[in-house]
Amino acid sequence: MTTPATPENGLEETVQSLWAITVEVWETSFLGFNVGDALLAVVVLLIAFGFRGLFGKIIVGFLRRQTDKTKTVLDDKVLTAVAGPIKLIPIIVGVYFAVRIMGLDEPAGQGMGIQIVRSLIVIAIFWALHNAVTPVAHLLEPLKRALTPVLIDWLAKTLRILFIIVGAAALLQVWGIPVAPIVAGLGLFGVAVGLGAQDLFKNLIAGLLVLTEKRFLPGEWILVDGVVEGTVEKINFRSTLIRRFDRSPVYVPNSALADNPVTNFTRMTHRRIRWMIGVEYKTTTSQLQYIRDKVLEFVLNHPGFAKPPEVATFMRVDSFGPSSIDYLLYCFTYTTNWGEWLELKEELAFEVKKIVEEAGTGFAFPSTSVYMDDGVEVFEPPVVRRHSGKAIEAEQSVPEIAARGENSDGSEQSD
Repeated sequence: MTTPATPENGLEETVQSLWAITVEVWETSFLGFNVGDALLAVVVLLIAFGFRGLFGKIIVGFLRRQTDKTKTVLDDKVLTAVAGPIKLIPIIVGVYFAVRIMGLDEPAGQGMGIQIVRSLIVIAIFWALHNAVTPVAHLLEPLKRALTPVLIDWLAKTLRILFIIVGAAALLQVWGIPVAPIVAGLGLFGVAVGLGAQDLFKNLIAGLLVLTEKRFLPGEWILVDGVVEGTVEKINFRSTLIRRFDRSPVYVPNSALADNPVTNFTRMTHRRIRWMIGVEYKTTTSQLQYIRDKVLEFVLNHPGFAKPPEVATFMRVDSFGPSSIDYLLYCFTYTTNWGEWLELKEELAFEVKKIVEEAGTGFAFPSTSVYMDDGVEVFEPPVVRRHSGKAIEAEQSVPEIAARGENSDGSEQSD
């Protein structure tokens, strides 16, 4: 026998149906997941993010106290570099518990949650390695003399780029994306790019040659004939930044610095002074000797000038110029600083002028002398007479006209 339908039975079925719908919504409405689990997972993530700063402070503080006990500063710098990745640990733990709560680690969840956790771990590891390169590069300090600081900086940059590339490949591997076909494709792409980027690789190799040859370093004053003169600021992979003396920056391709002669003024051991000093021809032999000996004595006794045999030093009568007897003053200063060198030149110039005046002679200046010979025939201009208001050139000279008894205008002379 069937149970007759009653209003109570219909109400009960309606309530059960509504409850089933509510349970279904609760179980699946949060992107297909249980709303309660999702809310709990969100709470766990919020706690993880909120605890991140406190965890980092506690752990980093503890490790800082341990590194302070050591004598080396390397561990302090490494700890500072990896402080960021350390603060990512609470986030990884929170994401892992949230994944477990929502069941994303099960095969039914496609294992996506575990992949996310693995990805965060890969990011933390390679982030720490990337940041640790800079302090670890200080271990190469003893090799700076052999490799130069710029080359060590290049090696550190290369390592950081390498960790980024390897980290990206590890992420792809975590998500099941095959890396080998991508590398092969990049190889073909690299060949195509290489054919069109020969200039880039040429400058890169030129930069390596400049660094290995130690032609110049940042902070040095260089001159590249026909290219630029100034102070080196930064040596990059493709070009070098040189600051001219008018403070304008010049980016010079490394190939131009490798192929052209480079004068490095910063590495001068001394700085040269080379003057031609001309005195008047009326200067006597004793005066010439006095000037020579006094100037040479001043240079050899001055503490700012280098002495023989370390450098060559001369003060000699060198030549007979068009309007002067010329000395050659050739000497070197100890300082290579431009300002100090100018001060020494000025002091030397004052002393030379004083010595020349004390000798009783003077400096020569360009001049020209004209001599007249008595045997030279003097030109007499022709006489001009007037006829009918016009000037007519006379064929006779003034003496001939006077001999005929005529005036210069052609009229007869009166008695």
